[in-house]
Amino acid sequence: MLYLCRDKKIKDMTLKNARILVIDDDTDVLTAVKLLLKTEVKEVVTEVNPEMIHSLLSVSRFDIVLLDMNFKSSINTGNEGIFWLKKIKEIDQHISVIMITAYGDIDLAVRSLKEGATDFIVKPWHNEKLLDAIKGILKTRGKVISDIPVSSSFNIGKEIISESEVMSDIFFKIEKIAPTDANIFILGENGTGKDLIAKAIHENSLRSDRPFIKVDVGALTETLFESELFGHKKGSFTGAGEDRAGRFESANGGTLFLDEIGNISMQQQAKLLSVLQNRQVSRVGSNVPVNIDIRLICATNLPITELADENRFRKDLIYRINTVEILVPPLRKRAADIMILARHFAKVYAAKYLKPVPGFDAKAIEKLNHYNFPGNVRELQYTMERAIIMAEGEMLSPADLIFSPIENAVSEAAEIKDMNLGVVEKNTILRVIEKHSGNISKAAKELGITRTALYRRLSKYDL
Repeated sequence: MLYLCRDKKIKDMTLKNARILVIDDDTDVLTAVKLLLKTEVKEVVTEVNPEMIHSLLSVSRFDIVLLDMNFKSSINTGNEGIFWLKKIKEIDQHISVIMITAYGDIDLAVRSLKEGATDFIVKPWHNEKLLDAIKGILKTRGKVISDIPVSSSFNIGKEIISESEVMSDIFFKIEKIAPTDANIFILGENGTGKDLIAKAIHENSLRSDRPFIKVDVGALTETLFESELFGHKKGSFTGAGEDRAGRFESANGGTLFLDEIGNISMQQQAKLLSVLQNRQVSRVGSNVPVNIDIRLICATNLPITELADENRFRKDLIYRINTVEILVPPLRKRAADIMILARHFAKVYAAKYLKPVPGFDAKAIEKLNHYNFPGNVRELQYTMERAIIMAEGEMLSPADLIFSPIENAVSEAAEIKDMNLGVVEKNTILRVIEKHSGNISKAAKELGITRTALYRRLSKYDL
């Protein structure tokens, strides 16, 4: 929520009075920006060497700095943009900085916002968007914080509920990447809400008024894969009684969400890669290509380390779909959200089954907070639905909270795969540390060992 002043005596800073500093070691970029801005602003100063930043800011006052994320300079940190951003903020903490980045550096650009950058633009950019970004900064700089609320246009969606810090980081990231057309790769365990994240990205994108098409590609057989995604012509195979558009065509102009992409075969991966490279599909039974314009979002429950195995997943396809990566944490990493979500689901299902909304007694809260939730938010949702249906009192007790036997069976099976003493000790340490949100003192106390002994074991197991 932003708070803006309505004081008429304060005037917005105009574009015509602005002085802009542009720092990029690509002279073509500097020329393009100077040509764009020279008739719009009071002065544009360009510089190829970021090491000149200190002297430039020491002798002149600039309203906005446009700063590239990567330089071939003597500073080689792997994220030079962040380094020079910090230097600029040390000189003038109030100056506005717009980071210039490529699609592949969007993760870094989002981080730069937390380091003090005001905004970022993705190159190649649209001139109108760059001008709008500069105008927006100049407009807000001329205003003073007051007590009149102005709503933000960003909407994370009613279905995503969280107060945890790790999820607020994801929301912040979504807000910045949604308006771009960058391909998004969402990683996370089953039940973490990857589909909700995908939908939130679409709803906050420039394609929000166009279709959002979801496909569980992991469930498609080899024979159905092409027909479902690319469409088919009448008579192209048994049962094809009419022409049918595939999901790519259906999503044209909008967003295509391919869920469980980590489960498709190498042959399916090759077909998908060809379509993404050419931005065209050919229906089964037709040689006529159809141009497609989609924003692609993919998701998988597999860890990225497994996908990196080229015997399982093509590396060139990973690069194609993974412009920006979002890792959705499991519920056990979001302890602050457990009771918020539990109360939300209690209200939802109480309304559905025409029952009063129950409370939670202390032991029920303790049971929820100490459970590992291998099925994540989905398991919590089903747990609360059963509890609302079966509970008879006004307060839910531990007996009303029955966790999924399926999820627990899978979890226990995974745990006993390797029962040597070292693995058991390592897993126990991990569970206890997670339970106490990384608090070493509390974890050591529960394990019955000293902090020093726990640190030795952390070092032993490289944790």
